[in-house]
Formats: sequence, structure tokens, C-alpha cells
Amino acid sequence: MSVPPNPADVTYRLDPLSIRQPPTSLLATLRYLGPSLVVTASVIGSGELIMTTTLGAKAGFAALWVIVLSCTLKVAVQIQYGWHAVVTGETTLEALSRLRGPRWRGVRWSVWLWFAAKAAQLIQYGGIVGGVGLTLAMAFPSLPATAWTWVAAISVAALVFRGHYRFIERACVAMVAGFSLFTLYCVVLLQQTPYRLSWGELLQGFAFHIPPGALGPAVAVFGITGVSADEIMSYPYWCVEKGYARFTGRRSDDPEWVRRARGWIRVMYVDALLSMGIYTATTAAFYILGAAILARQQAVPAGYEMIRTISRIYTESFGPSALWIFLAGAFIVLYSTMFVACASTSRMFADAFSQCGWFDYRDSESRARWIGWIAWILPTCWAILFTSFRAPVAMITIGGIAITLTLGLVIYAAYDFRYRRLDPRLRPGRLYDAWLWVSFVAIAAVGVRVLWEMF
Repeated sequence: MSVPPNPADVTYRLDPLSIRQPPTSLLATLRYLGPSLVVTASVIGSGELIMTTTLGAKAGFAALWVIVLSCTLKVAVQIQYGWHAVVTGETTLEALSRLRGPRWRGVRWSVWLWFAAKAAQLIQYGGIVGGVGLTLAMAFPSLPATAWTWVAAISVAALVFRGHYRFIERACVAMVAGFSLFTLYCVVLLQQTPYRLSWGELLQGFAFHIPPGALGPAVAVFGITGVSADEIMSYPYWCVEKGYARFTGRRSDDPEWVRRARGWIRVMYVDALLSMGIYTATTAAFYILGAAILARQQAVPAGYEMIRTISRIYTESFGPSALWIFLAGAFIVLYSTMFVACASTSRMFADAFSQCGWFDYRDSESRARWIGWIAWILPTCWAILFTSFRAPVAMITIGGIAITLTLGLVIYAAYDFRYRRLDPRLRPGRLYDAWLWVSFVAIAAVGVRVLWEMF
């Protein structure tokens, strides 16, 4: 089954008829936000609900600094990817295929590396779809978790295979908003329970120390939370589909093009920074709940009891009646991650196959057909992996470490976009460059630490 093609689709074409002047007021700018909100629906998912609370359970408050740095540093790289997409209209895999380096069978090394990382990441999303199955089985025990896993996989494929950008954006915003607000509210209510936190405990979270036994989860959390390598690489697709590149138009020597490009880059900045604020606050709230409740109870989420263990962060702060609210929220958060992952990964795989010469990604009919088929294949693979391994936390950790290892490729490409391909007329200020380099160093340090621990 595939989505019916739309010959009039100009989503990935820089058609002169699509050029639009950028908004000049904040209110008008808000109408064009959205790409980062789609990313946020993926960010506030498995990393926050499962890995962040697991790290809090193992490390207490000590690793809160990891959460804050993970959420605030990597967005500079996300902005660089969005910047490149706005100015050139290139997709991520198209841009990666233009990096310097060898080819094998006509395909650039960077695309092959992406293929390898995404293959390993299938395990991670197997854990996520399993988490959805466990949540549904806990709420409706008439069916086992494996059966609910298949229900979740099939349903997300049915929603995404013909999903256009506007539907995806609206669905993501709706799925995230309610549960994020409820989580922040639970942190406030925590102060009225025996698990209330003190300023000293919060300050302890910024001592830049990781307790023994928590390094693995901390590395996985840095890779998954905030904008991970996966979300950074998917961001250009949402920027292009929102229309930023089409509205800017094809690059030219005309000063009017420069003014337009700067205007739409400014919109992209607002989009990225607003979302950063949302997911940083929500991620920190998940971590604090895990550290305040699960660590003190010495309850670490694992195996089939993962969802039941995590539910304590709500039942202990909000009372036993919160269990059903938690289950509804946990379903929405995990399902939103799976939903966005299916939507973005189907686009990226289709784009990667296009770079292999199998079809032209900019041809709307071929693109729709490929995305439609891949959107069915991916969730099927995830469900098979979960029913084979049945260890969601371990699966998500493995996938998180695998995608963390691609951060080297991510920062190399970002460096290339900024210093080799950026139009000199659009150079950013020194403050942004400093932020970008701090992000480069932090990401590289985490990648080196992962390799050191592995080998």
C-alpha cells in the first residue's frame, strides 16, 4: 500500500512561484513555527520517559547537568542544519552525499555510515514500540504486551504512510502538550510529599560528576535527549516541508534574496529556540521525578516492569488515582516518538535510496510511493525486534549509544555547512559561532568517551 501521488506537489522544489516574504513581527512569525515542534514530539519520548528517569534512578540528582547540557548545547548544530536547508533546499542525505571523502559503489562514505547507524537504531525503536505495548497491556490486560505491540506498530504505519507535513505537525503538538504540562505540575506537587527536593540536592546536580554505574545510561541520555543526532539530521526535512526553503527561493546574487534568506533563517531560529525551552524544561522535570522518587526507592526501570516502575513518579507525587493519567500520558509520549520516528525515518531512508540512484527524491510521485512502503516496513521491523528481545530499556540504550556514535558525522557535516558551503553574505555572529564550537567540543568529548568505554 502506498500514498496516492500528487503531481502538483512542489514541496522539495524551489519554484519561483512559491517565494514568500518573511514575517517581520513576532505574532506573524508564530504562524510559521512548527518544524522544531515536530522534533520536540520525538525528543519528549523514550529519552525522557524511559532513559531520563532510569538515569535519575541510578545517579540521583548528580547527573542533572548532563540533561541541561544535552538539551541546550546540541541545538546549535540543529540550527546549522536548518540554516543549510533554508538556504539551499537540500535534504540531509543529499547534503551528506556532498561531503568530501571516498565513495563505494557510487555512494559517499557518509551515506553508508548513516545506513549502518540507522540499522542499529532499529533496535532502539523496537524498545519504544515495546514500551507502548507494555503500557497498553498494563491498562488493558485482556491482551498480552506482544499483541499490543503489533497493534501499536500497525496503527502508526497506517497514520504515517500517507501523512503530509501539516497532519504530522498538528498531531505532534497535540500529543506532547498535555503530558508535558502534567509532568511539570507533578514536580510542583512533589514538594507536598515525603519526596520533596531541596536546593542543595538541585545544586548537587551541577557538580559535573557521574556516580559509578551510571556512565552508560548518562552517555545514552546525552545521545537521546535534547536533539539527538537523529533529530538533528531529520530537522532539514521538516524545515523544507514547512516551506522555509521554498519561501526563500533559489540562491542568487540579488540583495533581495539575501534579505529574504535572513528573514526565514530568523524564523527558523525562533522555531528552534522555543522548542529548546519546552523540551529542556520537560526533560529536567522527568529527571527530577526519577531522582527524587525512584532513586530514593532504589527502583530502577527494567524489563517488563519498566512501565510499572516509572509510573511511581506520578503515583507517589499525585496519588494512586494518577496511574491512569500516567498510562495515558506514557502512551502519548512513547507513541509520539514512534510516530515522528516513522515519519522522519521513512523520509530519510527514501532519500538515502535516492542517493544510491534508485529513484529521484524530488519527484513527488516516486517519493510518495517509497515513503509509503517504508512507513509500513519500519514498524513491522520494530515489532519483530521487540518480540524477539523483550528488553525495552536495554534495547533503547543500545540504540541510543549507536546513534551517539554518529555525532562525529553530524558535527563534521555541520562544520562543512558553516565553513565551506555557507554563502559569505549570510555569515552568523560571533556569539552563534562560539555556541556552535562549544557544542562541537561537547559532542566530540561524549563520542570519544563512548569509544573509550567500548574498546
